[in-house]
Amino acid sequence: QVQLVESGGGLVQAGDSLRLSCVASGRTLRDYAAAWFRQAPGKERDFVAYSTASGSAFDYANSVKGRFTISRDNAKNTLYLQMNSLKPEDAAVYYCAARLRGAVATRDRPSDYNYWGQGTQVTVSS
Repeated sequence: QVQLVESGGGLVQAGDSLRLSCVASGRTLRDYAAAWFRQAPGKERDFVAYSTASGSAFDYANSVKGRFTISRDNAKNTLYLQMNSLKPEDAAVYYCAARLRGAVATRDRPSDYNYWGQGTQVTVSS
């Protein structure tokens, strides 16, 4: 099975940018569709962005479209989330998630992903 480790979170000001990384080990990332979710205190875990296993198609939550970009480098076994024009409401713990390619599942439901990282904190000050 695959293990996922996120990094790149931190404290930034509104309008700043951050790039999150998620490094996969144990299995090659090209075998997995992957996504980013986020969870603010007291709230549910919400979908942010999705990438097919090949990286040929992507999907985004409406709240981040035009500001966030998901990408992957399968040769480096790494998934990325470039976050621009950050807002205070983007503050949350961000999680990387993965599931085997070919699974019949939704893109935006946490229960449809089998593998999760430990999360990385993003804090945005106004």
